[in-house]
Amino acid sequence: MAPVRRLVVDVLKPHEPPLVEFTEHLSELDGVEGVTSSLVELDKEVQNVKLTFEGEAVDFGVVEETVETLGGTVHSVDEVACGERVVEDRRTPQD
Repeated sequence: MAPVRRLVVDVLKPHEPPLVEFTEHLSELDGVEGVTSSLVELDKEVQNVKLTFEGEAVDFGVVEETVETLGGTVHSVDEVACGERVVEDRRTPQD
């Protein structure tokens, strides 16, 4: 099976741990070379965050488990790139 090179997920997380610490934990996962986190929405009790993972072999199950260990929940998988290289999404006539 082709490895996952990029994974974009929508996550709901509590305010603790702070976003920097949350992202640092996720960046240490095996197969992950980097993680970008973007705050989408801030609520009184939770944060909605978009996480983009890139690496040689990102394991969704491990990502989801770690997010849950840190108190968050994966709401959706918004993008996945698999194979020998990442193919960037480009506009097509259908767009």
